Amino acid sequence: MQHLLRNKIKISVLIIVSCLAFGTVQAQDKEIYRAEDNNLLYYFGITLGYNSSYLHPTLSKKFYSQDSILVARPGASGGISLGFLGTLRLDDHFQLRINPQLVLGGAKNFQYILATPDPNKNETQNITKTLPATLVSLPVQIKFNSDRIDNFRFYALGGVKFDKDISSNSAARNMEGLLKLKANDFGLETGVGCNFFLPYVTISPEIKFSYGLTNINQVDQANEYSNVFDKIQSRMISFSIHFED
Repeated sequence: MQHLLRNKIKISVLIIVSCLAFGTVQAQDKEIYRAEDNNLLYYFGITLGYNSSYLHPTLSKKFYSQDSILVARPGASGGISLGFLGTLRLDDHFQLRINPQLVLGGAKNFQYILATPDPNKNETQNITKTLPATLVSLPVQIKFNSDRIDNFRFYALGGVKFDKDISSNSAARNMEGLLKLKANDFGLETGVGCNFFLPYVTISPEIKFSYGLTNINQVDQANEYSNVFDKIQSRMISFSIHFED
């Protein structure tokens, strides 16, 4: 978990330094592009992104009272996202933004180390169970913009999001022995980014952190691989590039 936190810090610093560096270069350009964007009531765009997700678990009392499973830890993989961006101007610095996305990939996996594998189940000491995932995500955010410096602007944002795993009822997810996770998730988001105003488009690289508040664990007391977890909450680091008209 510590290496993930270190990666968060490194990526955040890289994004901020890159924004400031490019901003300094663009500030030297005297021609102002898309100056009318500052006063638009609303505008739209598209989003392309990559995310790295993981799961934050809380082990149950059942785990500490049994001796057949020595280690139980969840994880997840990266995925790509494609979305629509809509922004509404509130005042000179604040905007309301929606960013519905389809997130492909990000499969969730659960790793176990067994004390004594059951040969009748063809088990080994190390077991990994994987759940595929396809998410529909609806973030709603408040965005705070800095003052524009020629063709550059820095921003920070915060908000909430609602996720629905549309693959949660698939046949692959209902196989015997697999854990079941709830399809719906709700969480908080925070992030930073910058706008580069070009002649025909505004390009905005952005990094965002998401913290799931919902316990997505659907405990099956009869399933030894499920009942060792009490709470499971989602976490995600996203890097996106927005193209705004």
